[in-house]
Amino acid sequence: MNTLKPKLFSCMKNYSKQQLVKDLTAGVIVAIIALPLSIALALASGVDPEQGLYTAIVAGFVISFLGGSRVQIAGPTAAFATIVAGVVAKNGFSGLVLATVIAGILLIIMGLFKLGSLIKFIPYTITTGFTTGIAITLVIGQLKDFLGLTFTHSPIETIEKVEEVIKCIGTFNYEAFIIGAVSLAVLIITPKFIKKIPPSLFAIVISAALVKIFDMNVNTIGDLYTISSALPKITLPEFSLETVSAILPDAFTIAVLAAVESLLSCVVADGMTGSRHNSNMELVAQGAGNIASALFGGIPATGAIARTAANIKNGGRTPVAGMVHAVVLLAVLVVLMPYASLIPMPTIAAILFVVAYNMSEWREFVSIVKHAPKSDTLVLLVTFVLTVVFDLVVAIIVGIILATVMFMKRMSDVTDAYGWKEIDESSDDQHIRLKVIPEGAMVYEITGPIFFGVSQKIADAIRRSDKKVLVLRMRSVPAIDATGIHTFETIIKTCKKNGSTLIMSHVNEQPMNVLKKSGMYEEIGEENFCEHIDAALERAKEILA
Repeated sequence: MNTLKPKLFSCMKNYSKQQLVKDLTAGVIVAIIALPLSIALALASGVDPEQGLYTAIVAGFVISFLGGSRVQIAGPTAAFATIVAGVVAKNGFSGLVLATVIAGILLIIMGLFKLGSLIKFIPYTITTGFTTGIAITLVIGQLKDFLGLTFTHSPIETIEKVEEVIKCIGTFNYEAFIIGAVSLAVLIITPKFIKKIPPSLFAIVISAALVKIFDMNVNTIGDLYTISSALPKITLPEFSLETVSAILPDAFTIAVLAAVESLLSCVVADGMTGSRHNSNMELVAQGAGNIASALFGGIPATGAIARTAANIKNGGRTPVAGMVHAVVLLAVLVVLMPYASLIPMPTIAAILFVVAYNMSEWREFVSIVKHAPKSDTLVLLVTFVLTVVFDLVVAIIVGIILATVMFMKRMSDVTDAYGWKEIDESSDDQHIRLKVIPEGAMVYEITGPIFFGVSQKIADAIRRSDKKVLVLRMRSVPAIDATGIHTFETIIKTCKKNGSTLIMSHVNEQPMNVLKKSGMYEEIGEENFCEHIDAALERAKEILA
């Protein structure tokens, strides 16, 4: 699992005709699902509709070819929509291309340096918070088209969009609302009766027919965009230090979000197939896919959980299915793309409403609020609010800082240092109360990791002792950090000043290695390191005698 080898190469060793048929079938079905989603997500991202297909074609093929997962389907996702729209509004499409290329380079570096496993250290409360926040921003961004409103300004921030919706509610178009409502009803009801055909295709066909037949005053994609069926062409970004410094935070956001979402999708896929992905190879593939997507006129891409699940359910078990999905979309781009001009904008909004609902994780959100500790709920709510009010970068940074502070608080609560003679006689620990501590000695039990959040607490507890022998029982200390080393230096100095001897009992591997590297092992003395508390108490008797 540590080698950077694409899954495609290992899958080809035992590839069969039967699996080829399954992969071809799954690839075609996933392409049909991805077609309307790619167009809708491109429009939500503030770019032309064909650029969503460019992304699914180029990034989808490259990521399947190089990826660390057997079944991952990559393409544009809802998580990127508001971020991409903001970058395009601020820096233009050329700025987005540069940001995506830099994000791709960052992803490749993350994979090469084996950082794939570090993604698991992002708390679930943070991923749930920003995922739900992104879903809310996506819904708010589609209210204009769903209600048929005419904006006087083109707001970028989510709160500004809410203000503009309220301000322009007088331009409400009931015909657009009817088409949006019908499309939403089709999207919700159709899957209950028809499983094989994506409900978005039904919604597009029915709504386009209604607008055409009844000549309704509803904007279509063709009214707002010029539809192109041209093949993607290489687009080189405009490079300058000023531009790079301006889009670097956006590039970082794209890289982190692509890494998190793609690896979460891989984990879900592993659970459905019983296989195991290579996280580092997947990051390299995501980086290469995003660079290729940007250079060919696409937008950021990552693993799409819903499309990956559809691939698995329809028999896809190798990266060939993802590559077939890309080739089918390429054929659709060339042959059928002009018909996309007939799709009503309220239908696109309705499709994105359903996408936002499916990605929102609202059940998990509610469950955390109801059942999780207050500190986790605080991290969740802060990340959610900051995602909606500000942006994802601020939300993730603040969320991680807050989660880290809360974690340190919990660790400091469970880490303690207490003297055995301070234990209440009603203690349940009979073993401790039966030990005979020599007169002139004091035993301190330290529990939990010794790190910067609790070191002072431990030092203060031990510093009060005036005994000639000080025994530190360390069996419940798994680790020590640099501040913990400083604490031990302080304890040793205090013992020397008071003429006391320090004895260490049951020191675990990591603390022992730290003490040896710091030179404190020799300073304390090898003879004063005991395997267990009985040996430590015998050593205390020898010293006192």
